[in-house]
Amino acid sequence: MERNPSSKAVSLSDYPYVTLTVLGSGTSVGVPSIGCDCDVCTSTDPRDNRLRASVWLNFAGKNVVIDTSPDFRTQSLRAGIPYLDAVLYTHSHADHILGLDDLRPFNYRQGGTIPIYASEPTLVVIRRVFEYVFANGHRENSVPRLTVNVLDGEPFELFGQQITPIPLYHGSLIVFGYRVGQIAYLTDHNQIPEESMDKLRDLDILFLDALRYKPHPTHSSVEQSLAIVERLKPKTAYFTHICHDLGHERAESKLPPNVFLAYDGLRVEALL
Repeated sequence: MERNPSSKAVSLSDYPYVTLTVLGSGTSVGVPSIGCDCDVCTSTDPRDNRLRASVWLNFAGKNVVIDTSPDFRTQSLRAGIPYLDAVLYTHSHADHILGLDDLRPFNYRQGGTIPIYASEPTLVVIRRVFEYVFANGHRENSVPRLTVNVLDGEPFELFGQQITPIPLYHGSLIVFGYRVGQIAYLTDHNQIPEESMDKLRDLDILFLDALRYKPHPTHSSVEQSLAIVERLKPKTAYFTHICHDLGHERAESKLPPNVFLAYDGLRVEALL
């Protein structure tokens, strides 16, 4: 019988809370993978169809996305994001930044600029890849209008809510996860430093990278992420950034009762 994580949800209508919608739960090439005819890539289960990793947060009436994947236009249309107030970036890899140009329609509709938040190393790459966005001088075409905010790893306030960056190792690269209230979203990591583990205590919901069963040099495996869940003991955990090694139904059936595979369109709530 299929497990239903939504059955664990508690109505939070009387309390301040954050809603997280998974825009994409897949690895850098997505699932199905181009040219692959494996059982997962040809699956008819919609949960096995995974766009590149990104999430949408809503709190205090504000819409914030974490990462703009190459699928960001499709993700925004599919999820029905009506407006966008800010973007948080985890790191500068292509599958997390290449949808930045698709912020333009939000500029058209909303007017003004959209604030983006990232570490300085991430912003260096974003400025280089999207040089036309940040270049001075006359422009013949429209470009995203952004306000750049540099993160140093310290908590910061966004729309009245504390956001805590969570430094992680993605191979040798230092990337950010984010904690908002009782929910934390960590993608693209193979190691969590001890000081970051301390920032992940007492969570209602924890999202973790779990690329596949086999170990990977820059991503967490299912076994490694289960060990993190056992140590941190969140009420509920979801694995994301999943490749085609994991078919949703079969892989999830092997997980502990409080651990699930994320899927595109999943929506969860947690207290702030």
